[in-house]
Amino acid sequence: MKSVDILNLDLRSLATFIAVLDESSVSRAAVRLGVSQSAVSHTLDRLRLAFGDPLFVKSGRGIVPTEYALRTGPHIRHLLDDLRTLPSGPPFEPATAEFTFTIAANDYQRDLLLPGLVKILREQAPGIHLQVIPSGIPNPDMLRKEACDLVISPHAPEATDIMQRGLMADRIVVFYDPNMRDAPVGMDDYMKADHITVLFSTGEKPGLDSTLDTRGVQRRSMVTVSNFSGLPELLRGTTMLASAPERMSSQLMRDFAYVPLPFEYNPFTLLMLWHRRHQTDPAHRWLRNQVNSVAATMNGLND
Repeated sequence: MKSVDILNLDLRSLATFIAVLDESSVSRAAVRLGVSQSAVSHTLDRLRLAFGDPLFVKSGRGIVPTEYALRTGPHIRHLLDDLRTLPSGPPFEPATAEFTFTIAANDYQRDLLLPGLVKILREQAPGIHLQVIPSGIPNPDMLRKEACDLVISPHAPEATDIMQRGLMADRIVVFYDPNMRDAPVGMDDYMKADHITVLFSTGEKPGLDSTLDTRGVQRRSMVTVSNFSGLPELLRGTTMLASAPERMSSQLMRDFAYVPLPFEYNPFTLLMLWHRRHQTDPAHRWLRNQVNSVAATMNGLND
């Protein structure tokens, strides 16, 4: 077992190690940390002396971590996350706060929940800038690498460092233009129809198609769009079908009729997901509470 020279380590050096480990690149780590490449290289030299290990070695045009770096990485990440939860500074004051809060969500989740959050921010925390980025199927690394502060998704990653809270239930239904066709009746009618399907820009299919795949059947997709916002104008005036969340009937799909799916498909719960490092952060906790308040109002739980 290696004997680590703790006196040669500091938190900034450990953060540099994690950045290089995440990015597999000295240059990208430097951009992420806002320092020069030479500063990152110098810090790595100090870390190699302290750990008694090369940590990263060249491989082709890039670098790869050593086995020791891979084994040590989770421990250092855990240590840094614990230190971030230490109390820091005065209590959070929404009215005077100024920072950017990033939420990852697809367009259905964005349009459903975030208008209510924007209203709260404009009234109570005008200095907080809300940034929304696409989520697809969430990867825990989005939160670990701080690509975003919060994820809205029905998919909870199997990771002990990712926290979650349920917001609201929904189900997939079948939308159609009642001016052009009758409601589909039964599985045969559904499968014979032409469909508009969603393939997220990140490359993931909705879970509905995976369920049909396990049954050995496939919808006849005539049009594929990269988000739910593309459904209404393409569905209007056609005999096609679009399977999408029922709560969209009050917003994006309000001009269309809908019926339940003609087969068993479990309802889902929209979750908000965040990294454990932010669990006790006052600002993050306040924003989570506002998102939960918006969902509670939509669920009829607030006056």
